[in-house]
Amino acid sequence: MSLGRVLIVNKSFPAAGLKLLKNNVEPVVLMNMDYEPQSLPDIKQSIKGFDALIWNTKHKLTGEILDLAGPQLKVVSTMSSGTDHIDIPEIKKRGILLGNTPQVLDDAVADITVGLLIAAARRFKEGVRELESGEWKYGVQWMVGQDIAGSTVGIVGFGGVGQAVLRRLRGFDVAKFIYSGRSDKPQAKGLGAERVPIDQLLRESDFVILACPLTQETRHLINADTLKTMKNTAVVINIARGEIVDQDALYTALVEKQIFAAGLDVVTPEPLSKDHPLVSLPNCYIVPHLGSATVDTRNKMASISAQNVLLALQGKPMLFPC
Repeated sequence: MSLGRVLIVNKSFPAAGLKLLKNNVEPVVLMNMDYEPQSLPDIKQSIKGFDALIWNTKHKLTGEILDLAGPQLKVVSTMSSGTDHIDIPEIKKRGILLGNTPQVLDDAVADITVGLLIAAARRFKEGVRELESGEWKYGVQWMVGQDIAGSTVGIVGFGGVGQAVLRRLRGFDVAKFIYSGRSDKPQAKGLGAERVPIDQLLRESDFVILACPLTQETRHLINADTLKTMKNTAVVINIARGEIVDQDALYTALVEKQIFAAGLDVVTPEPLSKDHPLVSLPNCYIVPHLGSATVDTRNKMASISAQNVLLALQGKPMLFPC
């Protein structure tokens, strides 16, 4: 007997999750992709009458869309850790259950964080450009970058991803780890990290790693004023959300050498135009939101989102309720 009907809002949902759903519910997959302009109207047109949603899209789930879904909607699960694309007050107002997929992506995102850090600090983008254009030079001052050994690494947001990043960087002989956040993390002592105010973190860090949720407090946390407080040798890494950084201010800081470099896995908007000013900068290394993009991680995220929905439809606690 089917537990109900589940709408998966775009076809990027991995087969591992779909298989779980097919055994228990009637899943419907919309055959569009998140970056297509017509995908949101298609979702609005198709959403009515479902018992559950898997919201595997960056489009905002608003009160308007929930109204279109109808009163029988019982549960929504994202296929992400972050929920900034969900209007949570509207969800709660309707008594709809909400789940997400944290923790499972921590290792994959931490891996790419370290990759971005090395690439930005050691000027990979500039080096490859010169290699490909036949400008490979010699000399003791050519293409010199910043050392990780002996540095101070500041992590803004010390949740699962931030802690996984620290564990990886311990092997690089970092001199000091500091972090900022709303409260002390019990894991910090064992990891050798000290909690400090955000202004101290930005002032002292050689590497500033953004791993915090997007909230009203963190939106444009990195801006013209905070960039000026950083070392001119500092490297900023953003693997959290694009809107945590004021990209116009970052562009200016990079051009004027207020900071050394930036490595970005997340930007705003996404996809970012190839003509965006940041793309042209030799000291801004950008990858297209690849943080959780491994086969195993995405399969696990799909499976967890499917299990969240199935458990909720059976009246049981979700694996990861919000």
